[in-house]
Amino acid sequence: MRHDTGGRLTRDGIRIHDPEDFAGMHAAGAVAAKILDDVAPHVCPGQTTGGLEEVIRAAVEASGSTSATIGYRGYQHASCISVNHVVCHGIPGSKIPKWKNDSHARNDDTLLDGDILNIDVTVIVDGWYGDTSRMYVAGEPKPYAQRLIQVTHDALMIGIEQVKPGNTFGDIGHAIQSYVEGHRMSVVRDFCGHGLGRVFHAPPNVLHYGRAGSGPQLEEGMFFTIEPMVNLGRPETKVLKDEWTAITRDKSLSAQFEHSVGVTSDGVEIFTLSPGGKFHPT
Repeated sequence: MRHDTGGRLTRDGIRIHDPEDFAGMHAAGAVAAKILDDVAPHVCPGQTTGGLEEVIRAAVEASGSTSATIGYRGYQHASCISVNHVVCHGIPGSKIPKWKNDSHARNDDTLLDGDILNIDVTVIVDGWYGDTSRMYVAGEPKPYAQRLIQVTHDALMIGIEQVKPGNTFGDIGHAIQSYVEGHRMSVVRDFCGHGLGRVFHAPPNVLHYGRAGSGPQLEEGMFFTIEPMVNLGRPETKVLKDEWTAITRDKSLSAQFEHSVGVTSDGVEIFTLSPGGKFHPT
């Protein structure tokens, strides 16, 4: 992993990037977003998560970028694909976890009609990291799953609205938590967003819950992800024996959306906007 350079560090260890660094993040974010656009037509009942991984690997190679996740802490895939009650870090090609009385029980990684899934991709372009994830649906979603996806998407965008100099990271988390809990859902607390730039993960930890006005103050030049995970049930998670796959403890459905963003002089720039307008499944 390369160490970030340039700019300066705040007393909280958060890097303040130079104005010219925004271009590098836009380039990396655009590649990651385009890959997620390109995989969308391949998400359908009968497809496998391993098959989606192959599509993503080919897209990474075709883009001339490098996958940030292959080899990261021993991980060997260009994507994380998290289906139904998998919260995050689902391993493509692995058997989809099932539970008692699951109408979608299966013994492999084949998607069934109505499955919802998050696909998470991070690429490196000229040393800059583009990190994004979004939700997809195989076939027709159940109304409650569609509502979960909508609330999670809107929670992300409401969190991003809080990004501007003078606000705090607590303002982001508070806005997300208030919105989600107002819809009688829960925010996962075991995973969070993170700083990035010329490194994959850096300070700060970007919590998706919290108290308004708390935490470090946002400054122009900060780069980080906001990636709320929202559960239909309780917020608790459990990591499976593969040491990657995190599931909801109560087996409720989970959804996640992620953007990489940068703080500007008067607000925020989103680095991972979908080129084709496909960030939210329709």
